[in-house]
Amino acid sequence: MVKDRKKKRKRYAAASILFLAVCLIWLSAGALEMENELRQTEASTGISDNETVLLGGMPAGIYMETDGVMVLNTEAIEGTDGKEHEPAADIVQSGDYITAVNQEEISGKSDLLEAVDHIDSEDVILTLRRGEELLDVRINPVECAPDKYKLGIWVRDNVQGLGTITFLTEQSRFGALGHGIHDVDTNVLMTISDGTLYKTSIQTITKGSDGNPGTMEGIIVYNRYNELGTIDKNTEAGIYGTIEKIDELFDEQIPIETAKTEEIVTGDATIRCFIDNEIREYQIQVTDIDTSGKEINKGLVIQVTDPELLEKTGGIIQGMSGSPIIQNGKLIGAVTHVFVQDSTKGYGIFIENMLDQLK
Repeated sequence: MVKDRKKKRKRYAAASILFLAVCLIWLSAGALEMENELRQTEASTGISDNETVLLGGMPAGIYMETDGVMVLNTEAIEGTDGKEHEPAADIVQSGDYITAVNQEEISGKSDLLEAVDHIDSEDVILTLRRGEELLDVRINPVECAPDKYKLGIWVRDNVQGLGTITFLTEQSRFGALGHGIHDVDTNVLMTISDGTLYKTSIQTITKGSDGNPGTMEGIIVYNRYNELGTIDKNTEAGIYGTIEKIDELFDEQIPIETAKTEEIVTGDATIRCFIDNEIREYQIQVTDIDTSGKEINKGLVIQVTDPELLEKTGGIIQGMSGSPIIQNGKLIGAVTHVFVQDSTKGYGIFIENMLDQLK
């Protein structure tokens, strides 16, 4: 099956088409997501009707900025009166986004810090986005030094790391990871304003074991020369955007037909990912299929059976999220999670769920 597909490989002429697939995401902040019952961790596009896309499997660097400044937590501050004050407690919440200070719009931490530098003893009005709601809240800043005030709020305005590309459409739209990027402190799906995809160089792979998932780590140089494209969506079904430098990410461009969910069966399949400086397919088994839709990125249960991949990685590792899953010559989904207690097993997302995000 693999040999037959290789014979069909061809380059898409003139169209800037690329097929991105992101293998299990690894975030610099530590993107290991565990669940209480099954203790899984994230391993990490929309037109159905058996659309043909370009096949991914290559790693890429990820940088995304939040839409507003995300609140992580609040803290107590010692004032000039020698007392502890927590001005933001019970007013702002973890996962809120600060979008304005005293009706002046802010877009990042630098804007927020500058606004705080200009406040005085008077109340400060913060505009927050909480879920789908916008609300104004009033906070009394604490004077911590002469004419210096603080709000007592920990914030974040960006996230970065690396992952694997899953596919690229004829419109140069890519899908990656197969799961969303959540804030490591609050576990809230991050709302982004924009982002950039970069070249990356994988440096080390740490083999996983039961109870200790492995990792894929690389170097990302955040400059214009290394930019590959833009990111505009972060969803529970993955990250999405547009590739501008297709040839720089894909040495070969392999068209593949996508499968409808009802075409997927238990049994033999392969995953395509970047190991030992090459992209290739490794043997797995699809052991279970859940079409209930209860969790958008956990429709497939897979198990790595390839002796070579097991020897090199121990199974599924962080950084493989988005690795394409192929069965009967079609793209059926992408790797999304690894079972912490059994690194040979993990979850995958149906490719239809990823393609739906591009509609």
